Amino acid sequence: MNTVTRTLAATALALSMQAGLSAQAAAPAHPSAPSAVTRTASTITTADGVQLYYKDWGPKNGPVVTFSHGWPLDSDSWESQMMFLADHGYRVVAHDRRGHGRSSQPWDGNDMDHYADDLATVINTLDLKDVTLVGFSTGGGEVARYIGRHGTGRVKKAVLISSVPPFMLKTADNPGGVPIEVFDGIRKAQLENRSQLYKDIPSGPFYGFNRPGAKVNQAMVDAWWAQGMLGGQKNTYDSIAAFSATDFRADLQKFDVPTLVIHGDDDQIVPIDVAGRMSAKLIKGARLIVYPGAPHGLTETHKDKVNQDLLAFLQQK
Repeated sequence: MNTVTRTLAATALALSMQAGLSAQAAAPAHPSAPSAVTRTASTITTADGVQLYYKDWGPKNGPVVTFSHGWPLDSDSWESQMMFLADHGYRVVAHDRRGHGRSSQPWDGNDMDHYADDLATVINTLDLKDVTLVGFSTGGGEVARYIGRHGTGRVKKAVLISSVPPFMLKTADNPGGVPIEVFDGIRKAQLENRSQLYKDIPSGPFYGFNRPGAKVNQAMVDAWWAQGMLGGQKNTYDSIAAFSATDFRADLQKFDVPTLVIHGDDDQIVPIDVAGRMSAKLIKGARLIVYPGAPHGLTETHKDKVNQDLLAFLQQK
């Protein structure tokens, strides 16, 4: 991959959009409550026929925490947090987003509204209540759009980690956003050689391995690549547009539950000034925790601190 493409990847992993798409604002809240057509111990089939793979770990009578993963990963990316919280008595639930991981790969519906409705389907089908919604990167957008569309009737708290809201794309009313040319470069790199792109991102900016003195953890890179390549090409391609072109500002204004925002101040993928700090300002009463020197993928590089901060937030009355 050439230097230009590497730079583009460093700037906007989770931020790309399809050329010509305008910003997708929040849809009207409270569509009909989605529920599954069929359910097994590890799959839930949505009303539009998409099979979602999910994990439901920990004691079934424990406080509930759901996890929404980043692009182009799957629910395995949350295993450190899920194991930790399950061992502390929490019921932890995570699903592979449509088109990612072990879930179906539909041609259509790879957009934030469908992602939010799929999360609602999981929550409603398992009849989860008093849920703490946790989202990483793109998953933070999924959490925001869920609250925007479905409200907080089943929600107790929310957590946004290295997340893309409120709005990544540079527009006339969002001059601090990322230019569309950056997103075009990411999409181009995915079409040219997705496998190489999915090696370059984690070995470089995602975990901060491109910083002076940093040592690449090859096992982390390999795990990232494996998860990404399990997703569908069309789905992960469309997903680039879903979160970069989606305007979550109206969604964040609908948050009425305690919210924690965690972001590293050396995030090369979703810059903290565009994302974390802005979200904390827009969400009433939100608490922002900044990890000095931390990269985008801090759920791995700083997993012990993330786990402790999550536990402390969950235990707060």
